[in-house]
This record gives sequence, structure tokens and C-alpha cells, in this order.
Amino acid sequence: MPKLFESIRLRGLEVKNRIWISPMCMYSAENKDGMPGAWQEIHLGSRSVGGAGLIFVEASGVSPEGRITPWCTGIWNDEQAKAWKKIVDICHSHGSKVAMQLAHAGRKASVHRESSGVGSVAISEGGWQSVSSTNVAFGDYAAPRALSVDEIAKLIEAFIAAAKRSVAAGFDAVEIHGAHGYLIHQFLSPLANDRSDQYGGSLENRARFLMETIKAVRNAIPESMPLFLRLSATDYAEGGWDQVQTAEVSKWSTEAGVDLIDISSGGIITGVTIPSGPGYQVPLAEYVAERIKQPVSAVGQITDAKQAEQILQSGQVDVILIGRASLRDPYWPLRAASELGVEVDWPEQYERGKWPK
Repeated sequence: MPKLFESIRLRGLEVKNRIWISPMCMYSAENKDGMPGAWQEIHLGSRSVGGAGLIFVEASGVSPEGRITPWCTGIWNDEQAKAWKKIVDICHSHGSKVAMQLAHAGRKASVHRESSGVGSVAISEGGWQSVSSTNVAFGDYAAPRALSVDEIAKLIEAFIAAAKRSVAAGFDAVEIHGAHGYLIHQFLSPLANDRSDQYGGSLENRARFLMETIKAVRNAIPESMPLFLRLSATDYAEGGWDQVQTAEVSKWSTEAGVDLIDISSGGIITGVTIPSGPGYQVPLAEYVAERIKQPVSAVGQITDAKQAEQILQSGQVDVILIGRASLRDPYWPLRAASELGVEVDWPEQYERGKWPK
């Protein structure tokens, strides 16, 4: 049995294979109310029909101001949780587990989606004042307002409430988004954290917001539910967040109750050179995996079954996340099974379309 199709157990959750769908923003809450709808039902449901072991839904704001764009989904109210439950039930009916990604965009919030414009959305046009670890803007975006210590505490309460709603909606796991230059990453990186209080300066202080959030969310969800954490392993810039700091914070995070570290990279500043290419982030995941005991996932231009299997066979990484390749082919896991010679269950309605052995 190829490792790609071995099951994996995390706390009380058994996932049928190691092919997971990466969280990918859809910018499709058309009423700007954070509600997932028909698009998410079809998009995520298709990937469950396609055989994915676990599906991450898109980064969803723990508060209205936490969204990247006014068209992003949220999990800050009960109506959103009810809408998510319908989608979770659809995915469960086809054998996939589902994880919520709890997010706050910080200074990268209140911006246009590609089809609506460029840069920040003005307050007069439905945007809002963004907040951050700093009052320094990201690139050409509108400048954020630096959060007070009391406001940080309130944001942690928002993460707690969103986690509880995720449980009520039937999600199998919860992930905290600490990557891609969004709020938690803004606290972690020296390039975006210029604070002089207990949330700035040393690595321990810069990681304080994350660690407090992890402990709070861990206490808010069932003991049997896995908690994941996505981190950018490097800022690709001198003096920024790097692999050494990532590994150390990953260790602290797993000791605090995180069950899997989801490694990505970049996003904190503009103008950097990212060495993009097939599997370009895998070495970053392997670096962390060598230094912690809990599972680590890899993502980033992993596009075919043999490549994914080879990564797992290295013995470091435990899970493969498929992103853009899944957008091109919702049935990527079924295709991968055929290519690796594995017999897996197909939806009865699709049996006559199975790829030949």
C-alpha cells in the first residue's frame, strides 16, 4: 500500500488517506456577509466526491474585520455556522473529513478581490480600518492601527467563539492560520512586529499572541478533536522570520496541544524572491519535521501522485496538501490511486468512468 493511501489518526480522528485539500480562498460570499453558500457546497463537495481524505475550508474570519476581503467567508456568528454545517454534512456523506481554518488577516484585511479592483477597499465603499501588531502598512495597502493589549485579549475571545462554532457545525478539526503575512504571522515576524510591550521583541514575546490563542482554542474544543497550525517557515528576507524560529515555535505549539504543523512560506512583505518550483516548500516542512515529534504536512507545487508518494517515503513528512492541482482536477485522489495501482472506493455513480489499471 503506498503511504499516500495509508490512513492517519490524530487524537480521535481517523482520516482515510494522506491526500488533504489545502485551504484556498474563494472570495465568493457574494452578499459580503461572510456566509458560505452554493459555491462552497459545490466546490468542497466535489473534492469529497473526488476522494480526498480531509478537506480544509477556506480561511474564515473570526470577526468581520478579520476577513481578507469583504467577499470572504466567516465563522463569527451562528448563521454562518449553520451554513457551514450543511457543507460539512455533504463532505461527510462522501467519506471526507473537514477542517475549519480560523483566520484574521490583520493589516492585509479589507482589500479587493481580483475582479473588483486593486489594493484596499475604502471605508466608504464597504471596507474597514485594519488592525495589526504595528501601524506600518503592507505594501500599498491602507495603514493598519496597532492593537492594544486589551484588544488582543478580545481577539483571542473571538478565536474561542469561532472554534466553538466550528465544533457545533460538525467540523472534524480546527486549524489556526499563522502564515502568509496575516495577523498571527504579523506578530511572529520581526519585519512586522515593532512593539515594545509583552507582545514584541524576543521570540517568546512575538509568539505570545499565537501561544495564548493555541491554549485558548485547545481548551474550547473537545479533547478528541485535532488542532492544526499553519505557519510560514520563512519570510525570504534578511532579519525576518526563518526556519529556526519556525521550528522552535512549532515545538512550543505542539507542547501546548497542536497535533499537526502545516508548513507553507512567505507573505509578510512585498518585493522578495521566492524560489518557486515543484515541491519548493517540502524542504521547509522536512526541516520542521526533523525537530518535532508531531506530524507535519507539506504543500506547494505538489502536482502528481509519484511526486507526492516520494515525499512521504522520505519518512519526514506525514501528509500531502494539494492546492492548485485540486482546482484543475477535483478527482486528483482518484487519479492518484489509479496511477499508484491502489484500489479505492469510487462513487457508485462514477464507476463506469474509472481510470484503467
